[in-house]
Amino acid sequence: MPDVMSERSRLVGVGVGPGDPELVTVKGVNALRAADVVVVPVMDTGEQGRAEATVLHYVEREKVLRVVFALNERTDRGRREAAWDAAGERVAELLRRDGSVVAFATIGDPNVYSTFTYLAQTIAELVPGTDIETVPGITAMQDLAARSGAVLTEGTEPLTLVPVTAGSAVLKDALAGPGTVVAYKFGRQAAEVAEALRETGRIEDAVWGSALGLEQESIRPAGELDGEPLPYLSTLIAPARREGGRGGKL
Repeated sequence: MPDVMSERSRLVGVGVGPGDPELVTVKGVNALRAADVVVVPVMDTGEQGRAEATVLHYVEREKVLRVVFALNERTDRGRREAAWDAAGERVAELLRRDGSVVAFATIGDPNVYSTFTYLAQTIAELVPGTDIETVPGITAMQDLAARSGAVLTEGTEPLTLVPVTAGSAVLKDALAGPGTVVAYKFGRQAAEVAEALRETGRIEDAVWGSALGLEQESIRPAGELDGEPLPYLSTLIAPARREGGRGGKL
């Protein structure tokens, strides 16, 4: 008898936006509902994260698998790597079943500073032949721009995205350059960010936001930063310096 071809399993990284359930794309919702299992990353402390809360608006809880990533681990690389390995193996078990479809829900976009990239690399090693796909999601900078009225780019302006976890010096260098600068994950270094904005003359039009689309949402001018720590996932937009009238950058 001829060999029976096994059906390849699929891992789909689905961007579910920054927190507002209404900002999940139609394609994202369809991918979540079509999956056999929807994996959501959770902190090692166990509380519900934004991805899980958003997913539960669209799929039944029985289909959701909570997998622990040591997302709050910043110093112990060994512990962080062990958590990623354990999470990868948990997902690999699901994908070793022929034809299984596993969706991994991630806040924002799966290709922008997402846990999904670590998982995808691990799965490619553990379960060779798995089809790995992504469904794009709306990012925090897009949501903050919409909610605050800040224009991200015009004409030929560049856009620079900086994770402040890389250090405030990286942000300061970006602010000294042209175009709009967006800072992610700056809450714990809010005082240094405010100082960098003032030193580069970029604080006047800058805006920050946290918990976008959620009950505890906060959107404020950056000039109100007083040095107090903010939520870790805070986002900052420092718009480009713009002169001239409409279409001046075209």
